[in-house]
Amino acid sequence: MSEAQTALFSYDDGRGAVDLAREAVDLFVNNGQRKQPGSMRDAFYNRAGVFIRLQSTQGRGRLRGCAGTVQSTDRVGHTIIEAAIQAASTDSCGSELEAAELSSTAISVCIVTDVIETDDPAADLAVGTHGLAVQKGSQFGWLYPTVPVENGWSEFEYLDRTCRKAGLSPTAWEKDDVDVLLFRSQVFEERTPNGSIKERTF
Repeated sequence: MSEAQTALFSYDDGRGAVDLAREAVDLFVNNGQRKQPGSMRDAFYNRAGVFIRLQSTQGRGRLRGCAGTVQSTDRVGHTIIEAAIQAASTDSCGSELEAAELSSTAISVCIVTDVIETDDPAADLAVGTHGLAVQKGSQFGWLYPTVPVENGWSEFEYLDRTCRKAGLSPTAWEKDDVDVLLFRSQVFEERTPNGSIKERTF
């Protein structure tokens, strides 16, 4: 395995990251405009991967959008804004988030802190510790580190489902021409829409 590290976010930085994502989503959905980052927290000038999830809290709840990248050469603040807009757009879950949904949609921000390239995914992957991304050429898929925990998946099911999300066969992770990346992260999420922030570390 090979590993790269970035600085960890403080809780206040994480709360700021969620606020920034919320502002970007609200501005895009309400006005069709892209938020400009302007002055940012010091941590937001680091370069790291970011993932954003938008989760409906109505009824049984459903995923309303997800977007991001496991690695980025851009500053975290810019990456948060870009991922938040993508998550709220039709490019994500097939339908653009509507203004009426904003008050019932919780936002989660995942800041990637370590990226691990593995040649032995079955041995190296640990549910509850790693997020997961797979890539073959232009086909790319990833799943949040919280997803297998919430669904009770094994490591093998996590690998298979991430491959399917990338449009690959379930066992594509076993092939030499498929890149598998594990990532450690900090997840900052709203307990309720616009509510207090919970931090989880993976």
